[in-house]
Amino acid sequence: MDRERFEALVEDAWDAIPDEFRERFSNLAIFVEDEPSQEQLESAGVAPGHTLLGLYQGVPLSRRGVGYTLAMPDRVTLFQGPIERAAPSWRDVPQVIYDTLWHELAHHLGMNEREVRAAERRRGRWLQ
Repeated sequence: MDRERFEALVEDAWDAIPDEFRERFSNLAIFVEDEPSQEQLESAGVAPGHTLLGLYQGVPLSRRGVGYTLAMPDRVTLFQGPIERAAPSWRDVPQVIYDTLWHELAHHLGMNEREVRAAERRRGRWLQ
C-alpha cells in the first residue's frame, strides 16, 4: 500500500478514537515510518527476530508535573511494514493500525505494558 493511503488510514483510526480519550492527549505527534530502526528495537527491548508495530516515546501524561513546559511533543510512531505484514489480509490493515494506535496512546496516558494489554482485552475491536 502506498504511504498516502496508509496515512489516510492512520487519520481514520485517530478519528475513531472516542472523544473522551482523544481530548486527554496533549503535546503529541503521530508519525509513520517504514520500519523500526535497530536503535528503536533495542530501546523497546525487542528480542532479535521480532519487530515493533508502533512505538511511544515521551513523557506520559501521568508523569508530567508543573515543570513540564516548552517540551517537544511526545511521539507515537506507527511502522507501516510491520503493520502490513501483521494484518492477515489488506482488509485487516485498518484494524491493525487502530489497535496499534490505541496501544501507543495508552502508553501516552501513563499505562505500563501489563495495563495496556488488560485494557486491550476489555476494549474489543473497532471494525466489526
